[in-house]
Amino acid sequence: LYDIFAKAILDPVKYPERLEDILSILLKRKVTIIKILPNEGIRIAAEQSLLVMDIVVKLEDGSIANVEIQKIGYAFPGQRCACYSSDLLLRQYKTIREEDDVEEEKRFSYRDVKDVYTIVFLEKSGGAFKEYPAKYLHYFEQKSDTGLSLELLQKYIFVPIDIFLKKKDNIDISNRLNAWLLFLGSDDPGDIIRLIE
Repeated sequence: LYDIFAKAILDPVKYPERLEDILSILLKRKVTIIKILPNEGIRIAAEQSLLVMDIVVKLEDGSIANVEIQKIGYAFPGQRCACYSSDLLLRQYKTIREEDDVEEEKRFSYRDVKDVYTIVFLEKSGGAFKEYPAKYLHYFEQKSDTGLSLELLQKYIFVPIDIFLKKKDNIDISNRLNAWLLFLGSDDPGDIIRLIE
């Protein structure tokens, strides 16, 4: 899960089918990447902290996915994740507004803004994840406490690979998600041979 290797394996330019496969599994729908977005850094607030995303792609329905690879979970807390998600949403909003300015007959609508997904693979998860030792997929989205349903656009998936690997000897690697997680997380030659076979 070192950035350089993960980005090479999941490179959406050279191997879009790999990233499409893992995103399809995680998002529970068929995903097609139509555009790779620049992972340009932006400065956040007065701290001048640089926000640089790992892999950012636009999907066929207009939604945007950011795939983050993190070796240390506490370095990517929920607050940082929310900032990344907000940047994706704002980037999409600006792009749609700019397209509408070019096409004068088209009027901007907030309904044109699609979901944004922030997907974080954690090699070493933090304390909060340890409280759920049987779970290695965590889906988050905003919900009302009253049951009122509104289409809020920010969605998150956290994948603590270390928790997954604790169960690796008892998992079915014919399951594509399990195979991907074992591939991404294990450096055990026996695991890799199992995957190849």
